[in-house]
Amino acid sequence: MPIDTHFSWTEADQLVMDRHVSPMLPDRIFDAHAHLMDTAHYAPAPVPGYLAGLPARHGLAAYRGFMDRLHGSRAIGGLFFGLAFGGDRNANTELVIAECAAAPAGFTALGEMLVWPEMDRDALRAELNRGRVVGLKPYHVMASVEGPTWKARIEDFFPEWQAALADEFGLTVTMHMVRDRALADPVNQASIRGYAERYPNMRWILAHAARGFNVWHTIEGIESLRGLPNVWFDTSAVTEAGAFEAIADVMGHEKLMYGSDYPVSMMRGRCVGIGDSFHWLYADEMHLNEKHTSLQPVLIGVESLRAVCLAARRCRWTDTQIEDVFANNALRLFQR
Repeated sequence: MPIDTHFSWTEADQLVMDRHVSPMLPDRIFDAHAHLMDTAHYAPAPVPGYLAGLPARHGLAAYRGFMDRLHGSRAIGGLFFGLAFGGDRNANTELVIAECAAAPAGFTALGEMLVWPEMDRDALRAELNRGRVVGLKPYHVMASVEGPTWKARIEDFFPEWQAALADEFGLTVTMHMVRDRALADPVNQASIRGYAERYPNMRWILAHAARGFNVWHTIEGIESLRGLPNVWFDTSAVTEAGAFEAIADVMGHEKLMYGSDYPVSMMRGRCVGIGDSFHWLYADEMHLNEKHTSLQPVLIGVESLRAVCLAARRCRWTDTQIEDVFANNALRLFQR
């Protein structure tokens, strides 16, 4: 894969930012979904192809350097967690904690720790007592199931004993649900509502607009969460506006938080809903001279920002409401 396919900046990126994004961005941006890691943490699993040829360490300095094109001087902080789900998870979490602790003045860096079903309960409690993290980050590839994990229940990779600890310590849980229909799946709906009601001091953050990569899944399922006070959503890597609009309509714009999904944000392409599913289109896999035009794909982070701005236009958000989505909602959630 050519290095300039991802993690680069083109005239097409700048054009979309200038036309559709930058005029609507507020002065402050808090990124509620970003990953930090060192490629050494992936072992024995292979390093993802999109990181090939890039610096091995993706700490705050690398994050801020790459994301400056999107956020610039507006960046005031973020919520960070690991990405080496199949490698050295503890080392990945330690890097996140260290990077957050060393964040420069004026930048609020908060960390969540990677958790998985088989981890030692006493060790997790001991870590939480240290107060170094604000939340937990489970992920489906660590589910206690045989075979592919795309159909796993939330309980398969975030067991109830961890939810109870999150409730006890007042933690956030960033949840990337799976199953084919995401929030439109009754199993996922029951899991989220059940945990939310049994553990009211745990704060859900449903990643990717409740995995609204096909916006109809969030549109169809969002009503099942109406009235839950401890559920939030981030916008990370969703490149169509409909899921954001549905969340704001049913749950209120106060529950929606901007997130970049770095380093995915620095890949070039977008996700589109197709039928009752979705498909990721990446620049290195596209026929860029198809038919009568030359395609100029932009970064996923640019596409997602444009989708948030489109939702703001369609929902007629005020300047204050836009500021809420890009920073204030997260700052209130974390009491900052």
